Amino acid sequence: MRSFLYLAWKDLLMEFRTKQMLNSMIIFSLLVIVIFNYSFSNILFNIEVADIAPGILWIAFTFAGMLGLSRSFASEKEDGCLDGLRLCPVDPASIYMGKAASNLVIMFMIEVIIVPMFMVLFNFTDIKSLSALAIVILLGTLGFILVGTLFSALTVNMRTREILLPVILFPIIIPLIMSSVLATQKVLTTGDIMDAINEIRLLLVYDVVFFIAAQLMFEYVIED
Repeated sequence: MRSFLYLAWKDLLMEFRTKQMLNSMIIFSLLVIVIFNYSFSNILFNIEVADIAPGILWIAFTFAGMLGLSRSFASEKEDGCLDGLRLCPVDPASIYMGKAASNLVIMFMIEVIIVPMFMVLFNFTDIKSLSALAIVILLGTLGFILVGTLFSALTVNMRTREILLPVILFPIIIPLIMSSVLATQKVLTTGDIMDAINEIRLLLVYDVVFFIAAQLMFEYVIED
């Protein structure tokens, strides 16, 4: 536990000093929300914005998170830090957990900024249950980071990792994104988390399965 907390703190401290990844993710996600809001406010087709707004929100989350995940292990590789981490007397699972924890904290910081902007632009100012929405976002983000961190380590030694990561990651997270979008739509519409209980169960199973799988596979993933 202590080693994984140290690794997470190291990554967060490096990011807060430079803010390169954080600033890029915030700007990109804000642009996505604003552009989609402007586009659908002037659309000529008979489409309810409330039906597509949850998908727009998760598009912003996913693509902003992809920017961070693509750089998650790249900085370690460039400075030779990844070889040093492998030589340290720590469990490889601790390295994975440290990276996943730091990525999760950064992602939550992005979402804290994006969700209020989303609520204002898409007129969701009267949400009946913010706690239900928070649970859906928490479970969806957790699964995305758990899988994304593993695949980021898998592609770190490849020259085209920025291109390859989305190609191999998106097919894996399709069930996660679909469930997150449906659950978000139901929660925003009714405010009752029980209406989205089937999607939440799927998100829980997805998170648990990939958490265990990542723990078992990470040792082999980071090998040359």
